[in-house]
Amino acid sequence: MPVILIRNVVPVGFPDYAKAGATDVLVGADGRVAAIGPGLPVPDGARQVDGRGAYLSPGWTDLHVHVWHGGTDLSIRPLACGVAQGVTTLVDAGSAGEASFAGFREYVMDPARERVRAFLNIGSIGLVACNRVSELATLRSINVDRTLATIEANRDRIVGIKIRASHVILGDLGIEPVKLARKVARLADLPLMAHVGEPPPHYGDVLRELDPGDIITHCFNGKTGSSLKDDPELLAAVHDAVGRGIRLDIGHGGASYSMEVAKFALDQGLVPDSISTDLHRGCQNKSVFDLATTMSKLLAAGMPFEKVVEAATLGPAQLVKLDLPGSLAVGAPAEFTLFELSDEPLDVIDSNGLVATLDRVFEPRQVILGSEVIAAARHIPPTATS
Repeated sequence: MPVILIRNVVPVGFPDYAKAGATDVLVGADGRVAAIGPGLPVPDGARQVDGRGAYLSPGWTDLHVHVWHGGTDLSIRPLACGVAQGVTTLVDAGSAGEASFAGFREYVMDPARERVRAFLNIGSIGLVACNRVSELATLRSINVDRTLATIEANRDRIVGIKIRASHVILGDLGIEPVKLARKVARLADLPLMAHVGEPPPHYGDVLRELDPGDIITHCFNGKTGSSLKDDPELLAAVHDAVGRGIRLDIGHGGASYSMEVAKFALDQGLVPDSISTDLHRGCQNKSVFDLATTMSKLLAAGMPFEKVVEAATLGPAQLVKLDLPGSLAVGAPAEFTLFELSDEPLDVIDSNGLVATLDRVFEPRQVILGSEVIAAARHIPPTATS
């Protein structure tokens, strides 16, 4: 395999590299960083990638997607939201439960070009018929023994437990499934990711059941009863939860991200640990395009550029203890996303239908995976070009 010389890039998001300005990065035939510095000589036979002053970050991670394609009615394929869009790690958020995880692993995870990991749904059937057949119709929908056995057999793929804690899923069960999901997560020594939405249970009640290291997804939703902008007590509860170690994940999706709530929350000092898309068939060509556009929405809401990059790279990886390449030191595995910030205006909508024009947009250009160079670009919805 040829070596790769990445020229004229600005590193961002690397904890071990703080030098300012553009540099070159040489990746050896073994897929590891061989040299770093401006004006590196071109080795014989090297493939050159001219960054033209673009940014180079650790490979992007999307902590909340749905990619159990064929096993659920809402999931998309990894290739629709992965390396071709600048994302090297995809974490599925509960599409599979214990009853279907083996198929998810064999038919989706193992063949994928991307690194695919998963939160296992606490409901045994997962999201096979999402919002048509609840995965938590009764507490009997949870098989604790089989769930724990599935985790033990798949520790290299399962990174947490997922529960959808909103009324449309839980009906009259209230907070009890959340308590049981927390117990299973503690027995498995894994974080719990809790989806919040339409109460009951209330967002604040869910927070009280979580432990340090657990994750709230859809943290900036605009749903009635769950909007931080409309409920001072809930805002205070989220601040308290963050103070004791609860993590915040965006989880945009088709119904769970409000640009107004995000701007308000950021103004109040609440910065998400993870920017994720909640991509699925119902939202990719509507309110959510891809991770790059979701990152751009948080940038527009007032989140600092460096924090946006962190929340789409090493930040989410740390939440689920993924040991990802994230170094620019000589000898480190090469797993990078090369991107630009474009000033071409982009019209977007949020999950509440609010329209906005972004004036700075993350534009992935290439992914470097070991000794591979993969072209990348934002996902452009078909309606945008028709």
